[in-house]
Amino acid sequence: MYKILIVEDEPAMQMGLKDNLEFDGYSVDVAGDGPGGLEKIMKNSFDLVLLDVMLPGMSGFDVCRKVRGEGIETPIILLTARGEEIDKVLGLELGADDYVTKPFSVRELLARIKAILRRSSTHDDKTEISGSIMIGRLRLDFQNFQAYEGDDEVKLSHKEFEVLKYLYENRNELVSRYDLLENVWGYQESITTRTVDNFILRLRQKIEEDPGNPHIILTAHGSGYRLIHH
Repeated sequence: MYKILIVEDEPAMQMGLKDNLEFDGYSVDVAGDGPGGLEKIMKNSFDLVLLDVMLPGMSGFDVCRKVRGEGIETPIILLTARGEEIDKVLGLELGADDYVTKPFSVRELLARIKAILRRSSTHDDKTEISGSIMIGRLRLDFQNFQAYEGDDEVKLSHKEFEVLKYLYENRNELVSRYDLLENVWGYQESITTRTVDNFILRLRQKIEEDPGNPHIILTAHGSGYRLIHH
């Protein structure tokens, strides 16, 4: 049985979500503020977290940032009452896996949850890239999500690893921004291609000898990117 944590400060919303998820067969725990949610995520093993953005004590964004900073890769869906693009982009760049904007239908949310749980459980079945791969300045271990420059470990977010892994799996071929959106984030709805571009910029800073004049992750203008690897 999948275990889901709901971090939500509105009692009616918290109870409604809990009832619906339990009815759908999930084991559910709840927290009513940011610090409480963070503590539960750190101390327990959940299959997925529903995390409200506007929380007392600590925002959902800050909870997400701290959780990912600790290397915890539990899938996170942000619940936001605000629909601004900046919130969505910021949330995804902090390492959230998805977001839904209130008001949302429970059926839509359940579909998103199922899709993410399916992705994270089949993730283990994919052909893993074994051993270390050199890409530019970095030596990468995709199985353990570790990156090194020489003997020094370099911090990459889970999503940065996923973007790089997808580019490597399709090395020397053109990968469109929409391919990346669909395969790394799982669906295209409302996420801007700017998110992809921001990730590529960050990866170049870590991989390229001269990020301003890239030789490894090349831009195909208007269409996408190509990872050059021999």
